[in-house]
Amino acid sequence: MDYYDIFISVLSSTIRLSIPLIFTALAGLFSERAGIFDIGLEGKMLGSAFAAACVAYLTGSAWLGLGAGIICSVALSLVHGFASITNRGNQIISGVAINFFVAGITIVLGGAWFGQGGRTPQLLPEARFVPITLPGADAVREVPIIGPLYANVISGNNILTYLAFVAVPLSWWILYRTRFGLRLRAVGENPGAVDTAGISVSWLRYRAVMCAGILCGFSGTYLAIAQSAAFIKDMSAGKGYIALAALVFAKWKPVPVMFACLLFGFLDALANFMQGKQVPLIGEVPVQIFQALPYILTCVLLAGFIGVAIPPKAGGVPYTKER
Repeated sequence: MDYYDIFISVLSSTIRLSIPLIFTALAGLFSERAGIFDIGLEGKMLGSAFAAACVAYLTGSAWLGLGAGIICSVALSLVHGFASITNRGNQIISGVAINFFVAGITIVLGGAWFGQGGRTPQLLPEARFVPITLPGADAVREVPIIGPLYANVISGNNILTYLAFVAVPLSWWILYRTRFGLRLRAVGENPGAVDTAGISVSWLRYRAVMCAGILCGFSGTYLAIAQSAAFIKDMSAGKGYIALAALVFAKWKPVPVMFACLLFGFLDALANFMQGKQVPLIGEVPVQIFQALPYILTCVLLAGFIGVAIPPKAGGVPYTKER
Protein backbone atom coordinates (compact mmCIF):
# COMPACT_ATOMS: atom_id res chain seq x y z
CA MET A 1 0.00 0.00 0.00
CA ASP A 2 1.55 3.32 -1.08
CA TYR A 3 1.32 6.56 0.86
CA TYR A 4 -1.61 7.91 -1.16
CA ASP A 5 -3.62 4.75 -0.52
CA ILE A 6 -2.86 5.13 3.18
CA PHE A 7 -3.97 8.77 3.03
CA ILE A 8 -7.23 7.82 1.29
CA SER A 9 -7.90 5.03 3.83
CA VAL A 10 -7.30 7.30 6.83
CA LEU A 11 -9.33 10.15 5.29
CA SER A 12 -12.29 7.85 4.61
CA SER A 13 -12.15 6.51 8.17
CA THR A 14 -11.85 10.07 9.52
CA ILE A 15 -15.09 11.10 7.84
CA ARG A 16 -17.00 8.04 9.06
CA LEU A 17 -15.81 8.51 12.64
CA SER A 18 -16.53 12.26 12.62
CA ILE A 19 -20.21 12.05 11.69
CA PRO A 20 -21.65 11.33 15.18
CA LEU A 21 -19.41 14.06 16.59
CA ILE A 22 -20.65 16.60 14.02
CA PHE A 23 -24.31 15.88 14.70
CA THR A 24 -23.81 15.94 18.47
CA ALA A 25 -21.66 19.07 18.52
CA LEU A 26 -24.24 20.91 16.40
CA ALA A 27 -26.88 19.75 18.88
CA GLY A 28 -24.88 21.27 21.72
CA LEU A 29 -24.41 24.40 19.64
CA PHE A 30 -28.16 25.08 19.43
CA SER A 31 -28.71 24.33 23.09
CA GLU A 32 -25.80 26.31 24.48
CA ARG A 33 -26.34 29.26 22.16
CA ALA A 34 -29.73 29.56 23.86
CA GLY A 35 -28.12 29.52 27.30
CA ILE A 36 -28.76 25.86 28.21
CA PHE A 37 -25.67 23.82 29.00
CA ASP A 38 -26.24 20.28 27.81
CA ILE A 39 -23.99 17.70 29.44
CA GLY A 40 -26.68 15.15 28.56
CA LEU A 41 -25.61 14.91 24.90
CA GLU A 42 -23.98 11.57 25.66
CA GLY A 43 -27.19 10.15 27.10
CA LYS A 44 -29.32 11.41 24.22
CA MET A 45 -26.97 9.87 21.70
CA LEU A 46 -26.99 6.53 23.52
CA GLY A 47 -30.77 6.55 24.03
CA SER A 48 -31.47 7.36 20.39
CA ALA A 49 -29.06 4.62 19.28
CA PHE A 50 -30.96 2.07 21.36
CA ALA A 51 -34.38 3.24 20.15
CA ALA A 52 -33.27 3.29 16.52
CA ALA A 53 -31.79 -0.20 16.68
CA CYS A 54 -34.87 -1.65 18.40
CA VAL A 55 -37.38 -0.16 15.96
CA ALA A 56 -35.22 -0.94 12.92
CA TYR A 57 -34.96 -4.56 14.05
CA LEU A 58 -38.70 -4.90 14.73
CA THR A 59 -39.89 -3.14 11.57
CA GLY A 60 -37.06 -3.80 9.16
CA SER A 61 -37.05 -0.10 8.24
CA ALA A 62 -34.04 2.16 8.75
CA TRP A 63 -36.21 5.27 8.34
CA LEU A 64 -38.58 4.19 11.10
CA GLY A 65 -35.50 3.53 13.20
CA LEU A 66 -34.34 7.08 12.53
CA GLY A 67 -37.75 8.41 13.55
CA ALA A 68 -37.65 6.42 16.78
CA GLY A 69 -34.16 7.68 17.55
CA ILE A 70 -35.22 11.29 17.03
CA ILE A 71 -38.36 10.88 19.17
CA CYS A 72 -36.37 9.30 22.02
CA SER A 73 -33.73 12.02 21.90
CA VAL A 74 -36.29 14.84 21.77
CA ALA A 75 -38.13 13.29 24.73
CA LEU A 76 -34.90 13.29 26.75
CA SER A 77 -34.29 16.89 25.67
CA LEU A 78 -37.72 17.89 26.90
CA VAL A 79 -36.97 16.25 30.26
CA HIS A 80 -33.79 18.31 30.43
CA GLY A 81 -35.76 21.41 29.43
CA PHE A 82 -38.44 20.78 32.03
CA ALA A 83 -35.82 20.46 34.75
CA SER A 84 -33.63 23.39 33.72
CA ILE A 85 -36.04 25.82 32.02
CA THR A 86 -39.43 25.34 33.70
CA ASN A 87 -38.15 24.39 37.15
CA ARG A 88 -34.90 26.39 36.89
CA GLY A 89 -32.87 23.45 38.13
CA ASN A 90 -29.14 22.97 37.85
CA GLN A 91 -28.42 22.26 34.19
CA ILE A 92 -25.26 20.26 34.85
CA ILE A 93 -26.97 17.95 37.32
CA SER A 94 -29.90 17.44 34.96
CA GLY A 95 -27.60 16.49 32.08
CA VAL A 96 -25.53 14.11 34.18
CA ALA A 97 -28.71 12.48 35.50
CA ILE A 98 -29.85 11.84 31.92
CA ASN A 99 -26.50 10.25 31.10
CA PHE A 100 -26.66 7.89 34.08
CA PHE A 101 -30.31 7.02 33.52
CA VAL A 102 -29.88 6.17 29.84
CA ALA A 103 -26.66 4.21 30.41
CA GLY A 104 -28.55 1.99 32.85
CA ILE A 105 -31.97 1.72 31.23
CA THR A 106 -30.62 0.69 27.82
CA ILE A 107 -28.79 -2.27 29.36
CA VAL A 108 -31.81 -3.29 31.44
CA LEU A 109 -34.29 -3.04 28.56
CA GLY A 110 -31.90 -4.62 26.08
CA GLY A 111 -31.38 -7.60 28.37
CA ALA A 112 -35.09 -7.95 29.13
CA TRP A 113 -36.28 -7.66 25.53
CA PHE A 114 -33.61 -9.49 23.58
CA GLY A 115 -31.65 -11.51 26.15
CA GLN A 116 -28.30 -10.70 24.56
CA GLY A 117 -26.53 -8.98 27.41
CA GLY A 118 -27.79 -5.46 26.79
CA ARG A 119 -27.40 -5.44 23.02
CA THR A 120 -29.90 -5.75 20.20
CA PRO A 121 -29.92 -8.48 17.54
CA GLN A 122 -27.92 -8.04 14.35
CA LEU A 123 -29.75 -5.97 11.74
CA LEU A 124 -30.36 -7.09 8.18
CA PRO A 125 -29.02 -4.81 5.40
CA GLU A 126 -32.50 -3.49 4.58
CA ALA A 127 -32.88 -2.30 8.18
CA ARG A 128 -29.72 -0.20 7.97
CA PHE A 129 -28.50 2.89 6.14
CA VAL A 130 -26.12 1.27 3.69
CA PRO A 131 -23.38 2.98 1.65
CA ILE A 132 -24.45 4.79 -1.50
CA THR A 133 -22.38 4.60 -4.68
CA LEU A 134 -22.47 7.98 -6.40
CA PRO A 135 -22.76 8.24 -10.19
CA GLY A 136 -19.48 7.59 -11.99
CA ALA A 137 -17.64 6.28 -8.92
CA ASP A 138 -16.77 2.95 -10.52
CA ALA A 139 -15.83 4.56 -13.82
CA VAL A 140 -13.25 6.96 -12.32
CA ARG A 141 -11.87 4.58 -9.70
CA GLU A 142 -8.68 3.92 -11.68
CA VAL A 143 -8.03 7.58 -12.51
CA PRO A 144 -4.90 8.72 -10.64
CA ILE A 145 -5.35 10.98 -7.61
CA ILE A 146 -8.95 12.04 -8.28
CA GLY A 147 -10.39 8.56 -8.83
CA PRO A 148 -9.64 7.02 -5.42
CA LEU A 149 -10.63 10.27 -3.69
CA TYR A 150 -14.05 10.34 -5.36
CA ALA A 151 -14.70 6.58 -5.29
CA ASN A 152 -13.53 5.85 -1.73
CA VAL A 153 -13.99 9.11 0.19
CA ILE A 154 -16.78 11.13 -1.44
CA SER A 155 -18.73 8.12 -2.69
CA GLY A 156 -19.53 5.02 -0.67
CA ASN A 157 -21.02 6.75 2.36
CA ASN A 158 -24.52 6.34 3.76
CA ILE A 159 -27.10 9.10 3.52
CA LEU A 160 -26.63 10.25 7.13
CA THR A 161 -23.00 11.09 6.32
CA TYR A 162 -24.07 13.50 3.61
CA LEU A 163 -26.82 14.92 5.84
CA ALA A 164 -24.22 15.68 8.53
CA PHE A 165 -22.25 17.89 6.17
CA VAL A 166 -25.45 19.51 4.91
CA ALA A 167 -26.41 20.23 8.54
CA VAL A 168 -23.33 22.43 9.02
CA PRO A 169 -24.19 25.23 6.54
CA LEU A 170 -27.87 24.78 7.38
CA SER A 171 -27.11 25.40 11.07
CA TRP A 172 -25.03 28.45 10.14
CA TRP A 173 -27.90 29.82 8.03
CA ILE A 174 -30.45 29.22 10.80
CA LEU A 175 -28.31 30.83 13.49
CA TYR A 176 -27.08 33.84 11.52
CA ARG A 177 -29.64 34.49 8.78
CA THR A 178 -33.04 33.84 10.34
CA ARG A 179 -35.17 35.62 12.92
CA PHE A 180 -35.24 32.45 15.02
CA GLY A 181 -31.44 32.28 15.04
CA LEU A 182 -31.08 35.94 16.00
CA ARG A 183 -33.49 35.52 18.89
CA LEU A 184 -31.86 32.25 19.94
CA ARG A 185 -28.43 33.88 20.14
CA ALA A 186 -29.90 36.87 21.94
CA VAL A 187 -31.56 34.72 24.59
CA GLY A 188 -28.19 33.10 25.27
CA GLU A 189 -26.53 36.46 25.79
CA ASN A 190 -29.22 38.62 27.38
CA PRO A 191 -32.52 36.88 28.12
CA GLY A 192 -33.81 39.94 29.97
CA ALA A 193 -33.66 42.03 26.80
CA VAL A 194 -35.47 39.31 24.85
CA ASP A 195 -38.17 39.16 27.51
CA THR A 196 -38.53 42.93 27.44
CA ALA A 197 -39.16 42.73 23.70
CA GLY A 198 -42.19 40.54 24.42
CA ILE A 199 -40.61 37.25 23.32
CA SER A 200 -40.95 34.17 25.50
CA VAL A 201 -37.53 33.15 26.81
CA SER A 202 -38.78 29.75 27.91
CA TRP A 203 -40.35 28.89 24.55
CA LEU A 204 -37.20 29.91 22.68
CA ARG A 205 -35.08 27.74 24.94
CA TYR A 206 -37.45 24.81 24.59
CA ARG A 207 -37.21 25.07 20.82
CA ALA A 208 -33.41 25.14 21.11
CA VAL A 209 -33.28 21.96 23.19
CA MET A 210 -35.70 20.29 20.77
CA CYS A 211 -33.33 21.15 17.90
CA ALA A 212 -30.57 19.60 19.97
CA GLY A 213 -32.70 16.51 20.47
CA ILE A 214 -33.32 16.12 16.74
CA LEU A 215 -29.62 16.35 15.92
CA CYS A 216 -28.68 13.92 18.70
CA GLY A 217 -31.29 11.57 17.26
CA PHE A 218 -29.42 11.57 13.96
CA SER A 219 -26.16 10.99 15.80
CA GLY A 220 -27.37 7.98 17.79
CA THR A 221 -29.11 6.50 14.77
CA TYR A 222 -25.87 6.77 12.80
CA LEU A 223 -24.01 4.86 15.51
CA ALA A 224 -26.52 2.00 15.71
CA ILE A 225 -27.86 1.42 12.21
CA ALA A 226 -25.40 3.10 9.85
CA GLN A 227 -21.91 2.75 11.27
CA SER A 228 -22.85 -0.47 13.07
CA ALA A 229 -25.51 -3.14 12.61
CA ALA A 230 -26.81 -3.33 16.18
CA PHE A 231 -26.90 -1.49 19.47
CA ILE A 232 -24.09 -2.38 21.87
CA LYS A 233 -24.13 -1.23 25.47
CA ASP A 234 -22.25 2.02 26.03
CA MET A 235 -21.56 2.27 22.30
CA SER A 236 -21.41 6.07 22.45
CA ALA A 237 -18.11 5.60 24.34
CA GLY A 238 -17.77 9.20 25.51
CA LYS A 239 -18.44 10.77 22.11
CA GLY A 240 -20.91 13.18 23.69
CA TYR A 241 -18.17 14.61 25.89
CA ILE A 242 -15.74 14.77 22.97
CA ALA A 243 -18.38 16.66 20.97
CA LEU A 244 -18.68 19.13 23.85
CA ALA A 245 -14.91 19.62 23.77
CA ALA A 246 -15.07 20.20 20.01
CA LEU A 247 -17.84 22.74 20.59
CA VAL A 248 -15.71 24.65 23.09
CA PHE A 249 -12.66 24.41 20.81
CA ALA A 250 -14.72 25.84 17.93
CA LYS A 251 -16.05 28.66 20.14
CA TRP A 252 -19.69 27.82 19.41
CA LYS A 253 -19.52 28.43 15.65
CA PRO A 254 -20.91 25.88 13.16
CA VAL A 255 -18.13 25.68 10.55
CA PRO A 256 -15.26 25.54 13.08
CA VAL A 257 -17.32 22.87 14.89
CA MET A 258 -17.14 20.70 11.78
CA PHE A 259 -13.36 21.07 11.48
CA ALA A 260 -12.88 20.38 15.19
CA CYS A 261 -14.93 17.19 14.87
CA LEU A 262 -12.91 16.15 11.83
CA LEU A 263 -9.76 16.63 13.91
CA PHE A 264 -11.08 14.32 16.61
CA GLY A 265 -12.20 11.87 13.95
CA PHE A 266 -8.72 11.93 12.43
CA LEU A 267 -7.13 11.10 15.79
CA ASP A 268 -9.55 8.20 16.21
CA ALA A 269 -8.83 6.97 12.67
CA LEU A 270 -5.09 7.28 13.29
CA ALA A 271 -5.43 5.18 16.43
CA ASN A 272 -7.17 2.46 14.46
CA PHE A 273 -4.61 2.57 11.64
CA MET A 274 -1.56 2.46 13.92
CA GLN A 275 -2.53 -0.76 15.64
CA GLY A 276 0.42 -3.11 15.24
CA LYS A 277 2.38 -0.64 13.07
CA GLN A 278 6.05 0.17 13.52
CA VAL A 279 6.98 3.80 14.19
CA PRO A 280 10.41 4.84 12.82
CA LEU A 281 13.13 5.07 15.51
CA ILE A 282 10.64 3.94 18.15
CA GLY A 283 9.26 0.58 17.09
CA GLU A 284 5.77 -0.67 17.82
CA VAL A 285 3.89 1.73 20.08
CA PRO A 286 1.14 0.34 22.34
CA VAL A 287 -2.20 0.97 20.67
CA GLN A 288 -3.59 2.36 23.92
CA ILE A 289 -1.44 5.46 23.43
CA PHE A 290 -3.09 6.23 20.11
CA GLN A 291 -6.53 5.40 21.48
CA ALA A 292 -5.97 7.91 24.26
CA LEU A 293 -5.12 10.77 21.87
CA PRO A 294 -8.72 12.04 21.40
CA TYR A 295 -9.27 12.08 25.16
CA ILE A 296 -5.92 13.76 25.81
CA LEU A 297 -6.83 16.46 23.31
CA THR A 298 -10.22 16.80 25.00
CA CYS A 299 -8.53 17.47 28.35
CA VAL A 300 -6.15 19.96 26.74
CA LEU A 301 -9.01 21.84 25.10
CA LEU A 302 -11.23 21.91 28.17
CA ALA A 303 -8.30 23.11 30.27
CA GLY A 304 -8.12 26.17 28.03
CA PHE A 305 -4.61 25.67 26.68
CA ILE A 306 -5.65 26.34 23.07
CA GLY A 307 -7.15 29.82 23.07
CA VAL A 308 -9.81 31.23 25.35
CA ALA A 309 -13.36 30.17 24.58
CA ILE A 310 -15.98 32.49 26.04
CA PRO A 311 -19.39 30.82 26.29
CA PRO A 312 -22.71 32.68 25.91
CA LYS A 313 -23.08 35.04 28.86
CA ALA A 314 -26.38 33.58 30.05
CA GLY A 315 -25.24 29.99 29.62
CA GLY A 316 -26.07 27.74 32.54
CA VAL A 317 -27.99 30.44 34.38
CA PRO A 318 -31.76 29.90 34.85
CA TYR A 319 -33.76 32.94 33.81
CA THR A 320 -36.07 34.43 36.40
CA LYS A 321 -38.38 37.10 35.13
CA GLU A 322 -38.11 40.26 37.14
CA ARG A 323 -41.33 41.51 38.63
